[in-house]
Amino acid sequence: MSSSILPIINTLNQPTSWAWVEQAITHLNIILLDHSHCERKAAGVALNLMFRYPSYTQLVRQLTAIAREELEHFEQVNQWLERLGIPLAPLSSPPYAAGLKAEIRRHEPERLLDSLLVSGLIEARSHERLGLLANHCPDRELAKFYGGLMASEARHFGVYWVLADTYFERDVVTGRLEELAVRESELLVTLHPEPRIHS
Repeated sequence: MSSSILPIINTLNQPTSWAWVEQAITHLNIILLDHSHCERKAAGVALNLMFRYPSYTQLVRQLTAIAREELEHFEQVNQWLERLGIPLAPLSSPPYAAGLKAEIRRHEPERLLDSLLVSGLIEARSHERLGLLANHCPDRELAKFYGGLMASEARHFGVYWVLADTYFERDVVTGRLEELAVRESELLVTLHPEPRIHS
């Protein structure tokens, strides 16, 4: 177990391509709808980890706060959908999240480590892409909304990695993080034809 904060700078192996930015700003209604689904799923991930590891006091405390905040974001995004007249509807998922989930090992304690790091990587990519939307969205009010979410996304990916650093040795965490970051970038090499936050 490490005593200092796990570095979270430059954790993404590759930056998002400009092709994704062009796709996203051309299909902002779909991106906003997918964003709603992402916030709901992120809350579910935090809750599932709390239920799976109830004796991990720090994990439960930190993820309770994350789940609450993700649901607040879910409500805020849904308010935007209502404002723009976009009905809530199911969307197909790109292979991104499923591909990362497939990397989570089945046995403990590796399952906990991988679950925390995969969750952190997804939050890191979300933070990066919300920043791109904040900078390039033609609707300035919506762009401001995206920018306002960035601080919490940054905090969330930091929490997941600090939790990993709390329960595992630093070299184990950083080594596995490097492996998963490579896979995370590989899943985004080819732009998914359907616009999504993680397409």
